[in-house]
Amino acid sequence: MKVSRRGFIKITGATTGGTILGSLGFFPQRAEAQALELKIKYAKESTTICPYCAVGCSQIVSVSNGKIINIEGDPDHPVNQGSLCSKGEALIQVANNERRLTKVLYRAPYSDHWEEKSWDWAIPEMAKRIKKTRDENWIVKDNKGRIVNRVEALAGLGGAALDNEECYLWSKLARSLGIVYLEHQARI
Repeated sequence: MKVSRRGFIKITGATTGGTILGSLGFFPQRAEAQALELKIKYAKESTTICPYCAVGCSQIVSVSNGKIINIEGDPDHPVNQGSLCSKGEALIQVANNERRLTKVLYRAPYSDHWEEKSWDWAIPEMAKRIKKTRDENWIVKDNKGRIVNRVEALAGLGGAALDNEECYLWSKLARSLGIVYLEHQARI
């Protein structure tokens, strides 16, 4: 069967019109059969801030049976008003990823393999190393003889997921350790 160009446009228009009319509810049986139950109907919702950049977009996270099942933008948040960038939309892949690290991995100096360690070992070990580095590199006076009381061998890096209060506390902790090199992820 040979169809002219004009005939093809007529058939396409009629098919499109029929599809639109069908989706408007002129066929109630079909519409009822297509009704779906939302996967987040019984999920617990909470809000969080996207960790990727310094914009601070709010997200609504839906959790069911201890697993994140949906992440969407928060329409009530003044920063993003419900919209998310592609990285924010893909955040669910960070949480639901079989390759995500869930345990502390430690590689000793000059070792060729990683060892699993507990958090009870890791946190005191980090504190011990920070204190050791601070004590070994403490500077009381600069080249001109001025008292500075600082350490230049440590640096602090803040993240976009921190709110103002957490950034304030982190900067106070860093300054109390004598750290002068404070940076933020959004500037790097």
